[in-house]
Amino acid sequence: MTFSKVLIGLISLVYSLFVGFEFFGHPTVATHISVLIIPLIVLLYFVSVKKKTLFFSLFLIFYAIPELLLFVKDAMVYQTYYYICNTLCVAAYVFLLIEIYKSINFKEVLKRFKVQVIVLAILSLYMGFVLFKIISPSLRISVEYILEITYNILILLVLSVSLLNYFYKDDKKSLFLFLGALCIVFSEVINIAYIYLANQNLLNFMFVSLFVLAFFFLLQQSKLDDETEDVLAVQ
Repeated sequence: MTFSKVLIGLISLVYSLFVGFEFFGHPTVATHISVLIIPLIVLLYFVSVKKKTLFFSLFLIFYAIPELLLFVKDAMVYQTYYYICNTLCVAAYVFLLIEIYKSINFKEVLKRFKVQVIVLAILSLYMGFVLFKIISPSLRISVEYILEITYNILILLVLSVSLLNYFYKDDKKSLFLFLGALCIVFSEVINIAYIYLANQNLLNFMFVSLFVLAFFFLLQQSKLDDETEDVLAVQ
């Protein structure tokens, strides 16, 4: 418990340093500091959460590695760095998607929430189209292009499936999971705007802050038991 509190204090300190350097004209230093936040949250998960699940653990590990690779970015060929990091992130979201999917009875979901599923599908297609329009002028058809499209499709799938999961279970755990996915999507949209449209400090601050909030919600949900499973066990 003491070590967990130390980690929480360290995460708060690192985040505060990131904000300070970001808004006082040292964005490069801020970026290098910010990449420590997610690995520290991952470490907090392994230290503080008793009931760990395989796929959620893999999601956290695979997402933390690209953050740490920033420290050796200059020693790597850029394309190699880009492909490794994005492939790991794609794999991370696949693991998160599996983690959510395995606890949902989709036949029951489709039976009970047909309208919601249709609306979600339309919204996801629209958001995917908007993201495609933003990144397509900057990319040619290539492995890089396929990775970007796959990445964006996956985050939208995670959001949609997590919302269906909340509709289906309607408990605190599924709510935190959905809020985490929602923050991830918003942060990724802001990150795309930061990379492709306007390189501004405020956008980078919002991107990092939303991602920290996303991982906070994901960490909180991992500490809770699945109430739906508990009810089924009692029955």
